[in-house]
Amino acid sequence: MPSRDLTLLFTALAAACDERVRARMAEAGFPEVRSVHGYVFQHLLTGPVRVTDLAGLLGMTPQGASKVAAEMERIGYVTRRVSGEDQRVRALELTDRGREAVEAGRAARAAVTGELLAALPDPEPFLDALTTLSEQTGALRDLMARRLRPTR
Repeated sequence: MPSRDLTLLFTALAAACDERVRARMAEAGFPEVRSVHGYVFQHLLTGPVRVTDLAGLLGMTPQGASKVAAEMERIGYVTRRVSGEDQRVRALELTDRGREAVEAGRAARAAVTGELLAALPDPEPFLDALTTLSEQTGALRDLMARRLRPTR
């Protein structure tokens, strides 16, 4: 009998979705995208963010955020710019390539969603149930407010 453990089911489905999205991203020319990059992208969509502020938003140390930022800068997704009058303070901002990666990610998620929902005879009750659980747990609210953090 298949598992009825929601944690296992959601974890398995999330992992499969993540793998499919990353495969589509690679096909679109973004093979180096990692899940943690998505969290960073979300915080940079509204404008530049200092690495120390990004660390707090991501729930990680400034050193950890700096490491991810350096990786994303090396790939070409972000750039560091002087923030304000203090030449020592740098803020991260998306590059054009970073914005293209965000758009590719959105397209990949939409395609994967479509593929998976096509496997269901009537996806609406499933989507309604997921929405209810996401709202009840506050997970959807946290996601929309960009308060979800990468898993450790």
